[in-house]
Amino acid sequence: MAWGTTYLVTTELLPPDHPLFAALMRALPAGVIALLMTRRLPQGRWWFRILVLGALNIGLFFPLLFFTAERLPGGVAATLGASQPLLVAVLAVLVLAERFSWWRMSWGVVGVVGVGLVVLGPTAELDPVGISAGLAGAASMGTGVVLTKRWGRPVGVGPLQYAGWQLTAGGLILLVPAMLLEGPPSQIDAAGAAGYLWLGGIGGLTAYTLWFKGLWTLPVTATALLGLLSPLVAAGLGALVLGESLDPQQLAGFALAIMALGAGQFSPRRRTRQEITS
Repeated sequence: MAWGTTYLVTTELLPPDHPLFAALMRALPAGVIALLMTRRLPQGRWWFRILVLGALNIGLFFPLLFFTAERLPGGVAATLGASQPLLVAVLAVLVLAERFSWWRMSWGVVGVVGVGLVVLGPTAELDPVGISAGLAGAASMGTGVVLTKRWGRPVGVGPLQYAGWQLTAGGLILLVPAMLLEGPPSQIDAAGAAGYLWLGGIGGLTAYTLWFKGLWTLPVTATALLGLLSPLVAAGLGALVLGESLDPQQLAGFALAIMALGAGQFSPRRRTRQEITS
């Protein structure tokens, strides 16, 4: 739900045309604060793992997210992001050797359809570059989620430390490109500062700390389905804050997406051979 505020904050508060800088400000300050709070660094092979996870979950995903939001209408960008659970369902089989779940895959499709009904309008512009960036962002985050589940975490490391490591690694990856290709905006007003503070503190450190805590507890595909809340929150904020209206089709899409999100948290009980034959 916190991530669902990104579209509104980006379009209404942040200086335009600086997606790399916005991604940097969302990641690096929050990561450094977490490091100062926890005072622990990775050890051994975890340096490499955190570099990979930081690149997938932060360093690549953040700029692709902001770039997609600038190239495409928010609805198209949100629908592309909603495809992530489908990718995670496939990767869970290939990487985690989990049994393929037609149940969760089917509800993932229903969720994408529901999100599409909520956020896609008849005049939605389909920019090929923006679509490619949106799909690449979903693939990057989806792969990072699955690898996070596969590698687990070092003994004694909590979700705040884990989030801080990845945010710092991703922020350091973004630092040079953001400074060389964009640099900071010429002027950051109070609204822009508040936007960066929200994205880094709530959408960055707080949200990722909670995300990793949940990911270690829940099945990976069920966790990915919770990402459907992001575009739904974005659409809801558009109605509440920007005065955008929701027609019956969009309300039906909301119902479908919420149904998919809820049903995807459960797995139907497998019937035994004895139950089938009796």
